[in-house]
Amino acid sequence: METTTTARRRCFYSSMSSLLMATICVTLMIYPSHAQLNTTFYATTCPNVSTIVRNVVQQTLQTDARIGASLIRLHFHDCFVNGCDGSILLDNSGSIQSEKDAGPNTNSTRGFDVVDNIKTAVENSCPAVVSCADILALAAEASVSLSGGPSWNVLLGRRDSLSANQGGANTSIPSPFEGLSNITSKFSVVGLNTTDLVALSGAHTFGRAQCRLFSNRLYNFSGTNNPDPTMNTSYLTSLRQICPQNGSGFSIANLDPTTPDGFDNNYFSNLQNNQGLLQSDQELFSTTGAATVTVVNSFASSQAAFFQSFAQSMINMGNISPLTGSSGEVRSDCKKVNGS
Repeated sequence: METTTTARRRCFYSSMSSLLMATICVTLMIYPSHAQLNTTFYATTCPNVSTIVRNVVQQTLQTDARIGASLIRLHFHDCFVNGCDGSILLDNSGSIQSEKDAGPNTNSTRGFDVVDNIKTAVENSCPAVVSCADILALAAEASVSLSGGPSWNVLLGRRDSLSANQGGANTSIPSPFEGLSNITSKFSVVGLNTTDLVALSGAHTFGRAQCRLFSNRLYNFSGTNNPDPTMNTSYLTSLRQICPQNGSGFSIANLDPTTPDGFDNNYFSNLQNNQGLLQSDQELFSTTGAATVTVVNSFASSQAAFFQSFAQSMINMGNISPLTGSSGEVRSDCKKVNGS
């Protein structure tokens, strides 16, 4: 890339001949080295990357109905820690404490093997070109659209981090046990607003959650020795059968009891019926006076409105502090930095 000084010289000589060229050159001087994400980043270097990713996700969905939700969760948990940089994919090493071992991820996040399969397929077609961070973003879109949800043009051009942030993963990722104000604050810190919060929570329209993440709502909510009063009583009964009081905390329940594997707006109707599985889900609707209530009602009444907002919020989330240009690297193996 030419230096700022060179750009100035070019601008001086070209501005006399063309106002348009002068405008372009001023742009070069102001932004000499800052790359931006865009939808055509791999148009010449790996034009089939979206198809490659989609094919692997589609094949995996045939034997693992949960994988779509698992892949979008990886992208979510990645972006909330130091931005969308693929740091969640790094294994432990001499210099890295893996985010996989952070509280929100350990014995919980899954789909890493599928990411590796996607990476292998992409490398076979376009070696050393596509970042693992971009693969997560593409896999999230494919997971949603293949499950009946919206499609969107994924912005690309992220590069992969050289380190992980286990401590950040412990503190930055929203927890299912947190109140709405805390979760709203965590979204705000990364530049996401109330609509983003509600829309992205709508990803819980498919996938599963372990009993340990909500069993407190079934038996001893907030130390009361009673269930969460906002929970639908028949829903409570069915969940207690899946998650007995002294049972394994690792049994799983559908996040959406109505259409567990389809991406639709039933999640929001469930909240209106007090059938949100996680505390963080139900509080979007049951917190008196919260700004989220109006958004929940809007999405419950219009799937089109939800789909449109969800696609935009995924783009917004994918824009959280990406590494671009010469920052970071393109990992050849998503589990480790190059040369390690």
